Amino acid sequence: MTSKTTAKHHTVIDRAELRVTEWRLEPAAATGHHRHDFDYLVVPLTTGVLRAVAANGTTETPLSPGKPYFRKAGVEHDVINAGAAPLAFLEIELKDRPG
Repeated sequence: MTSKTTAKHHTVIDRAELRVTEWRLEPAAATGHHRHDFDYLVVPLTTGVLRAVAANGTTETPLSPGKPYFRKAGVEHDVINAGAAPLAFLEIELKDRPG
């Protein structure tokens, strides 16, 4: 699936220990391919489905507000809003846990 729009994001907190970024994705919007250099936690603000496209395949993760998930550093993927409604989530990178 090729996305037509780019996800919007802004940094909420950026300290030596962690960075918190708010992401907002319209339907079919994508973050663009990227690598996570730190362990990170995603805290959904809305309900929806994130599609992650990586070299080893595609996965879909359902999101529910306040139901976080954690990933280790080193993840490389493009993240796409696979649903019909806008999505929003906080990404919390643990800068003292590089991969």
